[in-house]
Amino acid sequence: MIPDQHAPATPAADKFDDEHYPGYTMGRAAEMLGTTQNFLRSLDEAGLITPQRSTGGHRRYSRHQLRIAARVRHLVDEGTAIDAACRIISLEDQLHEAQRRNTSLHPAE
Repeated sequence: MIPDQHAPATPAADKFDDEHYPGYTMGRAAEMLGTTQNFLRSLDEAGLITPQRSTGGHRRYSRHQLRIAARVRHLVDEGTAIDAACRIISLEDQLHEAQRRNTSLHPAE
């Protein structure tokens, strides 16, 4: 495979450290999570995780996305419906971001 001549050169080591680098195929991601590929597709359809696509159109997942999927899987394993689990994760992330912003605007004295 010939590297894209228009993409900036990124050392391979940087990709290993980048939690948003889409380094996992759908099959490998499902295997790592102990779930099915359909489970990952459902997270994409719910809009919780939007994997990047390879040039061939295959989904590619980052470590960050796999952590989100693992959180959903944990809730589903406890009996929460997948759509509700996706909403819970989304709301938790929104709350965390709001708290972070609030802290940066009003630092503890």
